[in-house]
Amino acid sequence: MTNDAQITPKNILAADPDWWRGAVIYQIYPRSFQDSTGDGIGDLLGIAQRLPYIASLGVDAIWISPFFTSPMKDFGYDVSNYCDVDPMFGTLADFDVVVKTAHKLGVRVMIDLVLSHTSDQHPWFAESRANRDSAKSDWYVWSDPKPDGTPPNNWLSIFGGSAWQWDTRREQYYLHNFLTTQPDLNFHCPAVQDALLEATRFWLDRGVDGYRLDTINFYTHDKLLRDNPALPPEQRNSTIAPSVNPYNHQQHLYSKNQPENLDFLRSFRSLLNEYPDKSAVGEVGDAQLGLEIMGQYTAGDDFVHMCYAFEFLEKSPLTASRVVEVFDRLDKVAADGWACWAFSNHDVVRHASRWNLSPAALRAFTTMMMCLRGTVCLYQGEELGLPEADIAFEDLQDPYGIEFWPQFKGRDGCRTPMVWKQSNSSGGFSTGKPWLPVGAEHLSRAVALQDEDPTAILHHYRRSIAFRSASPMLAKGDLNGMQASGEVLSFVRTLGSEEIFCAFNLGNDPNSLTLPKGDWVQIGEDLGSAVISTDNIVDLQPWQPCLARRV
Repeated sequence: MTNDAQITPKNILAADPDWWRGAVIYQIYPRSFQDSTGDGIGDLLGIAQRLPYIASLGVDAIWISPFFTSPMKDFGYDVSNYCDVDPMFGTLADFDVVVKTAHKLGVRVMIDLVLSHTSDQHPWFAESRANRDSAKSDWYVWSDPKPDGTPPNNWLSIFGGSAWQWDTRREQYYLHNFLTTQPDLNFHCPAVQDALLEATRFWLDRGVDGYRLDTINFYTHDKLLRDNPALPPEQRNSTIAPSVNPYNHQQHLYSKNQPENLDFLRSFRSLLNEYPDKSAVGEVGDAQLGLEIMGQYTAGDDFVHMCYAFEFLEKSPLTASRVVEVFDRLDKVAADGWACWAFSNHDVVRHASRWNLSPAALRAFTTMMMCLRGTVCLYQGEELGLPEADIAFEDLQDPYGIEFWPQFKGRDGCRTPMVWKQSNSSGGFSTGKPWLPVGAEHLSRAVALQDEDPTAILHHYRRSIAFRSASPMLAKGDLNGMQASGEVLSFVRTLGSEEIFCAFNLGNDPNSLTLPKGDWVQIGEDLGSAVISTDNIVDLQPWQPCLARRV
């Protein structure tokens, strides 16, 4: 394991309200990171134990997926108490240890806030469903049935079927965009917004540095409950729902993305501004309008700082032309906004498998990501080059996969435990039986093995992150002149009068290119950057970058 003495903590004590701009954030799925108790489930003290490793990567912050009190029907994304830790993850005191340890190591702490819905076991919902006259009767989205007894409209759930569930207590339907056990909060009710902001304040007072806001565009719904229109088959390209899910058959015009959402985000940002150096990244789940919504939600200083983009989480291969297409669209609809890019997370097939990447391709995409304009989010284990784990049906935990098996195997394959060493079947994750089996193919990629191998991809991640961190141009500068020439992607990053030229051969064949006029010097040699000839011509091997600074 990495020795603490090797880590040089970053100074995060100085005020820097823009720390998030161009930062590298490491996502932790707490169930699967490190188990400190032997019960087979990762926990907060396990995270604290492994923070020196995270700091050794050179990242700026961690994002911890939900650890709040929950019945775990959706593994923490169904919250029953916003202001406490679920016992399986530890205690509030354990969370304080995480924050203190991270800050000592120069790493900021962001947590996942799930505000669009709660668990059906939340006391708020228990009171709301008791009867139509309860004090919280309008805290959730309730509606009478149509005269024939069917749901009030055609809205669908991401987990399949109608987004409406009948409740016998009130003899009404309630809205759930996800599981039936995840009723949607009614953001048209001011008391709901006030309660959620108080929960947000609770964690700010506890020292968190920011938030990842789950399903940020689902907060408000159309008050009139109008039907969603059909989506033409050629536009069904969702990354948050598999193709076998009828959710993809609708344009979700009224069930999410409502203009009133901006009013709540303005209140949320106002609260964050009361505390120094806090930030928020919103997850925008929309396959058709994701970048447009990003442009709205990150414009100016009134809403969230950045939005988590899905464009690089798609199943289709990420080609040079696709990157250009995304950034061209970004320039048109979100020129003043700020994206947070990711290749993998806890909801999609790991990109090593999704795109069937060779070791050289994995390195090229990593270097490219660190050179793009925007903030970067890494998902635990991707720095080890982990492929998707193959999970047998009898081992599945994810309700999404169980529902749509075998055409869609769910999200468990990317959620298996982190591998720390090869010495046992649990990879050093736990002394007990892990909640999901450790992928046998992952053991040979364990942290301890890669730490000792200077050629391992883990060290490439460290070098790539260090390369980005050392250059304000890459973290906060502009991006210009992006183009694709066959399989070669190129662009220039600028800050003031300084320039860095970046090019990447994203293919299996050699290519060549000519740098812009001027004098350039090769940089990024330890990342495999190509040599520049005297006439500014560069020969690129398959999956090789060219990185150069104008002199």
